[in-house]
Amino acid sequence: MLTPNDLLQKALDGQRLTPEEGLILYTQGDPEAIMEAAHQVRLQKTEPGLVTYLVDRNINYTNVCTTNCQFCSFYRPPGHPETYVISREALSAKIEELLAWGGTRILMQGGHHPDLRITWYEDLLRWLKATYPDIECDCFSPSEIENIAHIEGMSIERVLERLHAAGLDGLPGGGAEILDDAVRQRISPKKTKTETWLHAMRVAQRLGMVTSATMVIGFGETMEQRINSLTRLRALQDESLAAHGNGFTAFIMWTAQLSETNSLGRSRHRHRYGADYDEYLHTNAFARLYLDNFTNFQASWPTQGLEVARRALYAGANDFGSTMLEENVVSQASAYTEKEPRMSVYRLHEQIRLAGFDPAQRDSRYRIIRRFPRVMSREELAPRPLRQRGILVP
Repeated sequence: MLTPNDLLQKALDGQRLTPEEGLILYTQGDPEAIMEAAHQVRLQKTEPGLVTYLVDRNINYTNVCTTNCQFCSFYRPPGHPETYVISREALSAKIEELLAWGGTRILMQGGHHPDLRITWYEDLLRWLKATYPDIECDCFSPSEIENIAHIEGMSIERVLERLHAAGLDGLPGGGAEILDDAVRQRISPKKTKTETWLHAMRVAQRLGMVTSATMVIGFGETMEQRINSLTRLRALQDESLAAHGNGFTAFIMWTAQLSETNSLGRSRHRHRYGADYDEYLHTNAFARLYLDNFTNFQASWPTQGLEVARRALYAGANDFGSTMLEENVVSQASAYTEKEPRMSVYRLHEQIRLAGFDPAQRDSRYRIIRRFPRVMSREELAPRPLRQRGILVP
């Protein structure tokens, strides 16, 4: 039987770990050794001295949701006085600010609104593409796609085909949490099940869209269930890369954000939930070794904070995420973004250089847009003057 050290060397040699071997390494291996090995693999698979980032904005087009996930502090049920659906005027102002910062993408997600029809989403995407042709639209997680399909009585394939034709560039990885239905039934029984989430991603990848894979730990799941989740991501990546060369662009994980603002945080069983920063770093590093068909791993400063995100760059991560410019979901559960809801480009450069790397701006497909071989001043990285409908906004 192979020891944890044998398995660590096997991963370093580029050989695939089985789920059984992965569980042994994850639960019995030395976390520090796993993080060091993950960093070595990262150096082999990505440009060693570089850490990439994206200039984008998270936009939540509605907080109306019927799913009632126990870990969510953002949603409001239909009829609640705090519900909203974003107006195009408000959306335009947000994108204009993003353009001023040199942004290239919006990540737009919302709740499971029971009344928005597919034509509403199509009209929105067509307007976005006509008004802002240079902005990538990565919108609507698999669970939102399932919600649209349910409302319309359509297949997920048809919904994604129509939205893609209207201008949808990518499908975000939100809603994966743990891809094990025993966990999902406990924490979000009304939400997308594992196979549906994977199916939506499979279709999006076949259509050529940008997709990302995510995992959230700290829901009281077992180590075996975490391995199950990673194994399912790895299997779909194998399938999509073999079929059409378009798999997940990156893996992103974080810890469950639990507070008095959500049901799990208020639960009498609260002590069973959550994961600390060391567990985050250990799991992220293990995932780098186990997900041998993924290239990019993103550190999560919005949930883990800046110091831990910098440490993650030595535990398998090669990307610092994005400026975001706006974050409304995890911040409501007292995540790091409650204190620092956005990251300026200058501050992001500062963090990457503090960790010992050179920053490089990328797009959603991890293509490098601009390198920064020298330290840039705050003024050089400041946003350009905003222009809205051709008129300078003071």
